[in-house]
Amino acid sequence: MSEHVTKDDLRQYSLMIIDEIRKLKPEIKKDDEVEWLKSRAARKMLTMSAGSLQNLRVTGQVRFKKVLGSYYYNRTDLLKLFTGN
Repeated sequence: MSEHVTKDDLRQYSLMIIDEIRKLKPEIKKDDEVEWLKSRAARKMLTMSAGSLQNLRVTGQVRFKKVLGSYYYNRTDLLKLFTGN
């Protein structure tokens, strides 16, 4: 009794495995987990120019950190600034 495995069998098996992995993998909300955003991500989120973001930083309206020449902005501060909370 010899059973042959075809390419179609392997394809179906791989799709089944991928489906099971997707079921086991927890949903990761990358954007929600990040507390500090790089300047580019902050500008993209707020649709704001680099100068406007710099102005918020200089006037002390948002918290920031400078690490190796890159500025990181606190996500919560940015959201509160524009939602009025």
